Amino acid sequence: MQISFHRSKLLAQALVVFVLLVSATGVSSVLAAPKPGYEYYVVGNSGNVTSSTTAGHLLMGGGTDVDAAFVWMINKSGGGDFVVIRATGTDAYNPYIYDLGTVDSVETVIIKSRTAASDPFVVDKIRNAEALFIAGGDQYDYVNYWKGTPVEDAIHYLVTRNVPIGGTSAGLAVMGEFAFSAANGTVDSSTALGNPYNNKVALDRDFLVLPNMGGIITDSHFVTRDRMGRLVVFLARIVKDGWATSAKGIGIDEMTAIAVEANGTATVLGSGAAYFLRTPGAPEVCQAKKALTYRNLSVYRVSGSATFNFSTWTGSGGTAYTLTAENGVLTSTQAGGGIY
Repeated sequence: MQISFHRSKLLAQALVVFVLLVSATGVSSVLAAPKPGYEYYVVGNSGNVTSSTTAGHLLMGGGTDVDAAFVWMINKSGGGDFVVIRATGTDAYNPYIYDLGTVDSVETVIIKSRTAASDPFVVDKIRNAEALFIAGGDQYDYVNYWKGTPVEDAIHYLVTRNVPIGGTSAGLAVMGEFAFSAANGTVDSSTALGNPYNNKVALDRDFLVLPNMGGIITDSHFVTRDRMGRLVVFLARIVKDGWATSAKGIGIDEMTAIAVEANGTATVLGSGAAYFLRTPGAPEVCQAKKALTYRNLSVYRVSGSATFNFSTWTGSGGTAYTLTAENGVLTSTQAGGGIY
């Protein structure tokens, strides 16, 4: 019994030493005492530092993360505190981002309620960030928990500090002036094209107001999940419902990011493509329980070294074509009529 107890004591001491070493070296995240409605994890220095930041936005299409995209954000952060916010999930971004460059810390705050979105600790962590990234998940959680709260105000405060802001998948979905909220679950292209007023085509607005993102709605996992049709429907609804006389859409492939500089110039990072759409006016037929007819939307596809300018909504080195929805069926002016 004494030998067994002694061994157990040694193992316990060794475990304590290991945890202290891990914390000191920043190899793994440290979980602070959980509070009602949120969790907080940190790698690196949990205190606040101030560094010189450069404005910009990172729009990522979901799936496997793009290393170069986070390096771009790290460089813009000036090596300060890189904060990740989400409503569900883990702290997996902490060690991943920390290993990609030099930062004071990487912090994940999981904000799971509107009460938590008003918590001074949560708000302070966002306001003191030198880079902010909105992770994937369910964008309705972000709209439901964060819209109209101090978390929203804190994100807007970062804009005034020229802090880079990015998002992927659900995080990308809330970065435009308009958003597919997924309030009634997701929707596929065929369902949306067949009935633009299906209750699953749930749109929202007036959440985040970010530079270069006015009049825009975004979508992710674009080609993999065949989302061109639903993005066209989102644009039709925005114009038809009087939210804007002209609307713009951005669809981004998985494993792909668009790095947007403060002046609106944008480059592609990753292996896929991004699609920039613009409406020509009002849709010809956009009614409940009737298939959509919407003709001649402009599309510009960028990949590789192609670039795009958000200020002029024009590109270079990419492919321009027009897209038409006729009675719920998409075609384009590309050879063969392909929509992508």
